[in-house]
Amino acid sequence: MKILHAKLNSLVPHYNSRESTSSLPDQLEEAANYIKRLQTNLERMRQRRDGLLGGVENPVNNIAASSSRNGPRSPRIEIHGTDSSLAIGLTTDSDSRFVFTETIRVLHEEGADIVNASFSVVGNTAFHTIHLTVGSFPSCPLRN
Repeated sequence: MKILHAKLNSLVPHYNSRESTSSLPDQLEEAANYIKRLQTNLERMRQRRDGLLGGVENPVNNIAASSSRNGPRSPRIEIHGTDSSLAIGLTTDSDSRFVFTETIRVLHEEGADIVNASFSVVGNTAFHTIHLTVGSFPSCPLRN
C-alpha cells in the first residue's frame, strides 16, 4: 500500500510546499480532486472538439472526392500524438485561413507551447501543420 501511495502521490502535481507535511487523507483527497479536475478538463475539451468538428466530414473521404462538389468543403483534421508532442494536420480550401488561425488561438488559450506552425497550398487545397509539445499542454489527455 505504501508503494501504491507513493506512486499515486508522485503523479499528482503539488502546487504548494505542504506536500511533505500533508497527512495521508489530505494527500488522497488532493489526488481525488486532481483526478476530478482532469475529468472535467477532458469533458470540456471533448465538448469543444465536438463543437469545432460539428461540420467536419468523415476523414476517410479523400480530397479529390470532396473537391468535386460545388462550394467550400469542410476542413479535415488529423491529430497524431507521441509521448511528448502532438502534430495537428488541417486540410482546408486554400481561401479558408480562419480554421487555421482559430485552431492556433484555441491552442494558445489552452496553454499549448506551439513549436512550429506552417501551411502550403496545392491547387485549391491548403495543408496546415501545427506541432506542439504535450508537456506544456496541461489539459491534454495524452500527457503522462
